[in-house]
Amino acid sequence: MATNLINPNPIIYDIVNIEHLRNEKINKQTDENQLEPFDALEIFDLVRKINDPEHPLTLEQLKVMQYENIKVDDTNSFVNINFTPTIPHCSMATLIGLCIRVKLIRSLPHRFKVDIKITPGTHMSEDQVNKQLNDKERVAAALENSNLLDMVNRCIANSDIDDSEESNERNDGSAIY
Repeated sequence: MATNLINPNPIIYDIVNIEHLRNEKINKQTDENQLEPFDALEIFDLVRKINDPEHPLTLEQLKVMQYENIKVDDTNSFVNINFTPTIPHCSMATLIGLCIRVKLIRSLPHRFKVDIKITPGTHMSEDQVNKQLNDKERVAAALENSNLLDMVNRCIANSDIDDSEESNERNDGSAIY
């Protein structure tokens, strides 16, 4: 965690209950032998618990990542994600986007093309950040930097913990982050 915080007092939001979406998805399934297409809910579950690089909070808790900002076209193997930095001059925006990209690279089949962008109008340098996040060569160069890769790995380290595991850890008194 950084010592000179860019946003020392971020707003922390309640986590949105998306169980009803999961239940709808389960109810729509007709053939358990049929391949289930990727959808926005599945992508949201992959990225919602990525830790913010500056605070011991998740991207979901800061409303940086929201279910509504994810579009998936499984047929054409395309994922489009918009994320919203907590402040318009957030210098961590590129790092946050890089964390989202790495998490999806490691989690999705290689057939998917992923576009990651800042939600329009929410950041002063949105065009430059979007260009960096969606340029394969820039992303590859960034990931060759061991310090940057360590930071990305720390941010995504606990993003696979499900809600039941998380509540068990809280009951044990151990830290989640």
